Amino acid sequence: MNRDRLRELLDGVRRGEVGVESALEDLARLPFVDVPDARVDTHRALRQGLPEVVYGRGKSPEQIVAIARALLDAGQHVMVTRVEPDAGERLRRELEAGDYDPVSRLLWFGPAEVETVGRGKVAVVSAGTADAQVATEAAQVARRFGNEVETLADVGVAGIHRLLASSDVLREARVLIVVAGMEGALPSVVGGMVDKPVIAVPTSAGYGAAFGGIAALLGMLTSCSSNVSVVNIDNGFGAAYVATLINRL
Repeated sequence: MNRDRLRELLDGVRRGEVGVESALEDLARLPFVDVPDARVDTHRALRQGLPEVVYGRGKSPEQIVAIARALLDAGQHVMVTRVEPDAGERLRRELEAGDYDPVSRLLWFGPAEVETVGRGKVAVVSAGTADAQVATEAAQVARRFGNEVETLADVGVAGIHRLLASSDVLREARVLIVVAGMEGALPSVVGGMVDKPVIAVPTSAGYGAAFGGIAALLGMLTSCSSNVSVVNIDNGFGAAYVATLINRL
């Protein structure tokens, strides 16, 4: 249930096209549905503008199926993050639908093309090929949330001329998601080139002293570019979520 669907439901009751009992049945699903091992929030899209998203890691396929079916029954699109390939294909078979991307590990039940509702473009900029999984998650989530997305890949500071050659992409974006591992310097550079919000995503890519992304995280947190904010290590989803909210303002 979201604001548009609730408005349609109430308008249908007012016009006499939807019966009161039918409307009550729809509203009875608010604000959550109990399934085994989970309490599914069907009210979140109405409260926050974006529906509940399922974090797949640590959940069994059976648990994900039950949660997804509850959301689908409530008339919502369903997004499941961090689904490994074997589980992704199994879930698609069991639910007899869905689109699975093995790079982003994103499972989607909804339209192939989502209506664009963001006010501008979201740019997803990644430092290296090792950051592709996280960057792709950010890009795919942002698209599924109704943003126009442009990506720039492999433009890290070790070859900064690659980034400078695409400065027009950076300048045209309304929000930028910048993904980098190693020392995590790229968001500071991008932040110094634009007058827009930059959401930095540290990744776990890097050798021993990178400490699984902690070095990049600390570097981004201490950025000298004041328009840079930071999400957690490898959290492409969280970056896309915040970028979506900014892009709707």
